[in-house]
Amino acid sequence: MCEYCGCQALDAIDELTREHERVVNLISHVRDARRDGAIARMAELAREISSVLGPHTQVEEHGLFPALAGDFPDQIAALEDEHRRIEAVLAEADGPFLTDPGWPDRLIDTLGLLRGHILKEQDGVFPAALAGLDTEQWEAVEKVRAAVGSSLPRPAA
Repeated sequence: MCEYCGCQALDAIDELTREHERVVNLISHVRDARRDGAIARMAELAREISSVLGPHTQVEEHGLFPALAGDFPDQIAALEDEHRRIEAVLAEADGPFLTDPGWPDRLIDTLGLLRGHILKEQDGVFPAALAGLDTEQWEAVEKVRAAVGSSLPRPAA
């Protein structure tokens, strides 16, 4: 992923980036499962993606996005809308996905949206945050992260 602006030097952005990397890896496994016709495996992976995105989205929407919304209201609103669309399809992995022949294609399409969404955040939101947020705003982001945690293990020191 992105490494050109230095935003990953901040713990908050590094954690969000590591979550993105995990999701991108899981997306590749979903595509493999789709190719193999392993619908139950697709659902299992979709649930794992949801577990990564749960706290990730909270950090973005309750920490990072509010700090950027004043300068980028339309972009932040669009990203939040994409969050809702992605969450809705991922949530179907807990429902009757095995009996819905359209779900696998809907999931694959949504994961394409998610991949593009990640690029928008990596290439737009994170560098904008690096340039524009002050110490108090970063502390607010960190406070949200502390409250919601992460599904990823902490990196080795």
